[in-house]
Amino acid sequence: MREKLQRFMWGRYGSDRLNQFLMIAALVCLVISFFGGNLFYLFALALMIYVYFRMFSRNIAKRSAENQWYLKKEMKVRGFFQKKKREWKQLKEYHIYRCPNCRQKIRVPRGKGRIAIRCRKCGTEFIKKS
Repeated sequence: MREKLQRFMWGRYGSDRLNQFLMIAALVCLVISFFGGNLFYLFALALMIYVYFRMFSRNIAKRSAENQWYLKKEMKVRGFFQKKKREWKQLKEYHIYRCPNCRQKIRVPRGKGRIAIRCRKCGTEFIKKS
């Protein structure tokens, strides 16, 4: 049986990160459809059909390009949340201000009182409490 499956999948695309994401989205839609809403059930069904279409596709170049597009979008979202996480960690020790002239972020240590801050990008000086 295993050999038959391997022979069947020979030359086909298989699974990737986009398929995993689509399957999770389909499962979420199925769970939502249990609480009412045939629209979510139909959407989940369409997602699962698309996942199997991608999995059994022989057009490997196109499926790979779709996956690369998804990975770029995923990295933008992950990068955004990682950046916000780093900023939240720094808020304990630093104040983060924006330059009133060029909007550049400036990190100033906490507990120094009122200080003059000079922007490294444009040279504007402004006074803030740290």
